[in-house]
Amino acid sequence: MVALTAAPAERKPRPPREAARGSRRQNRMTLIAWGFAAPFVILFLVFLAGPIVGSLAMSFTDFTTRDLQTPFNVNVVGLENYINLFQDPRFLRSLLNTFVFVVAGVPLTMGIALVVALALDKGIDRFRTVFRVGFYAPVVTSIVAIAIVWRFILQPDGLLNGFLSLFGIQGPSWLQDPAWALPSLVFMAVWRNLGTLMVIFLAGLQSVPKEHHEAAMVDGANVFQRFTNITIPALRPTLLFAAVITSIGFLQFFEEPYVMTQGGPLDATLSSAMYTFDQFGFGNYAFASASSYVLFLAIVLLALIQFRLLGRKQD
Repeated sequence: MVALTAAPAERKPRPPREAARGSRRQNRMTLIAWGFAAPFVILFLVFLAGPIVGSLAMSFTDFTTRDLQTPFNVNVVGLENYINLFQDPRFLRSLLNTFVFVVAGVPLTMGIALVVALALDKGIDRFRTVFRVGFYAPVVTSIVAIAIVWRFILQPDGLLNGFLSLFGIQGPSWLQDPAWALPSLVFMAVWRNLGTLMVIFLAGLQSVPKEHHEAAMVDGANVFQRFTNITIPALRPTLLFAAVITSIGFLQFFEEPYVMTQGGPLDATLSSAMYTFDQFGFGNYAFASASSYVLFLAIVLLALIQFRLLGRKQD
């Protein structure tokens, strides 16, 4: 038996007058859309895209404070600023400090935040909201207020050394000792940023299907096996997002050394962002622009590595 199918109806061509009217309506809607978008586009070009392009161009010149009165004396020097940057021991020290800050701070923040999120999601039922607010409070607290409290805690005769003295331990000068200043700032930054990742991980954990855990329990999988084979793969996009935003924040760390130590002692806490800030303060605008783009390239490179490691799809 042969099935009969109806031939598709041919579209009738639109009359020329109707087509022209539709085209005019489409153009009018496009103009209206651009009219609504124009304020943002103008602000974006003037205050964001323009300065970004300008600073990139400036990094290839010798523009300094003295050229503000005679801007036509600016010369193009090519890659000279970038070469001089990597010959500056202070800049190299700031890169090393930033690298240590990121390598130590990012895994600690993510690991502790994940443990806290797991506890709040599974193990702690009572006062869960109180714990969430408590862990997130440092995120929304002023860095100046946090710095004052932590400087009091980390003083040679502060609360931390007073607590250690109860056990017969003589604590160091945490912020004045070059060996302890950077680890102290890492610990403070981990504590301060813990709440953000905790909230992100809590949202990710709540999206993991409970049926998968129940099926694994029926098959005899223990807690560790369920965590490594179910929870972690399901959290892969969340881990990627958390790693990228945390790494960007730690690479740009500026407030902690600026408020707590001013980059000291002996540049032990000098970060790349603070080095760039100092160069702007000295009037070395082109040099500071080059420094900022080195930091930008480091952020891009680290983000690409993280996308490569955490963004892979499982078979």
